[in-house]
Amino acid sequence: MIYLNRLMLAGTALACLAFTSGASAQASVKCELSFTMSGWSAFYKQAEGMGTIKCSNGESARVKLTAKGGGLTVGKSTIENGHGEFTAVHSLGDILGTYASAEAHAGAVKSANAEVMTKGEVSLALSGKGQGWDLGIAFGKLVIERG
Repeated sequence: MIYLNRLMLAGTALACLAFTSGASAQASVKCELSFTMSGWSAFYKQAEGMGTIKCSNGESARVKLTAKGGGLTVGKSTIENGHGEFTAVHSLGDILGTYASAEAHAGAVKSANAEVMTKGEVSLALSGKGQGWDLGIAFGKLVIERG
């Protein structure tokens, strides 16, 4: 009888341990991006930059950013001290890849921009301030890869 009680207690402890470790694997990780970017547009929009991603689970990486797209847009701009926040992330690996976007923008000399992009279930909210001039509507993609 004592052996059976110990066996049941050990089984319950293992089940609880498996449940809690599985739940923590499903927990969302908070990841943020700091970046700089510059580019131009004349019906075709192109920008490149570098950034750093830092996650609450200790993961971090230097990344290269490439934005391309088209639309009714013209301008030249630079974003410094840009910031991004990711949602629905379980690890840094979920972040790398191609995000889709659509934006409307207007600015002269100093401008601000905010945009939300998606890649499957992962969303990226970007914000930044910069210099330059731009006007138009653009549709495109942002590629984030290890830099």
